[in-house]
Amino acid sequence: MTTFALIGVGKLGEALLSGLLRSGRDKADVIAAERYAGRAKEIEDLYGVRTATPEDAVKDADVVLLAVKPQDMRTALRELAPGIGKETLVVSMAAGITTKVLEEELPEGTHCIRVMTNTPVFVDEAMSAISPGTHATEEHLALVEELLRPVGRVIRVPEHQQDAVTALSGSGPAYFFYLVEAMIDAGILLGLPRAVAAELIVQTAVGSAKMLKESDEHPVVLREAVMSPAGTTISAIRVMEDHGVRAAMLAALEAARNRSQELAGG
Repeated sequence: MTTFALIGVGKLGEALLSGLLRSGRDKADVIAAERYAGRAKEIEDLYGVRTATPEDAVKDADVVLLAVKPQDMRTALRELAPGIGKETLVVSMAAGITTKVLEEELPEGTHCIRVMTNTPVFVDEAMSAISPGTHATEEHLALVEELLRPVGRVIRVPEHQQDAVTALSGSGPAYFFYLVEAMIDAGILLGLPRAVAAELIVQTAVGSAKMLKESDEHPVVLREAVMSPAGTTISAIRVMEDHGVRAAMLAALEAARNRSQELAGG
């Protein structure tokens, strides 16, 4: 039996908690750490799990899941450090926070793993990338993979790639939502009711994503299959290229990567 302490029950933390329980995890094995009594009672009523202060939660946990903001991480680690045991596994979900930061603030030899996931965790379609710290073992990695698989896909990456992962998939849902928002506005401009434009674009996005996942074709091949010579699609693509959409996306992801690196320094 493995006991999990979830530190931070905001949107991401609550999504992880919900996913743990949906995957069949025993409620008795999960502790939600919450300082505010009102929020603690809300979590207890919704999910039927124990709640405790962060300091008390870690004392009873085999695995500590840190779902706190990057800016608050060092403070949280210093508060939690006295309760971290020699065999405790600490898993950070915070953007930009390296395992080196975790190991600096926690007792010598603490097993640490860094995770970058994303908001589709709410619908069990998350993309999570994990990286081990100095003292994490294959067994620890396998445990985290088991923990995250019920809420989506999991891959292992070298930690030096985690800032790029943050920029690409961690922030990625926002880029898609931004694009869908713009396309819905375009539909309205072209004379469609908002509800109709939204239904057209959302289903188109779902179908396109499914084709990307299941066809094994390169995006270029799938895109070219839509474009006929001198047709509507190539006319639209030409305008996007003229406006530098591709270059803007490259610059945007680079900015996200840079910000992830900055967060590591607090």
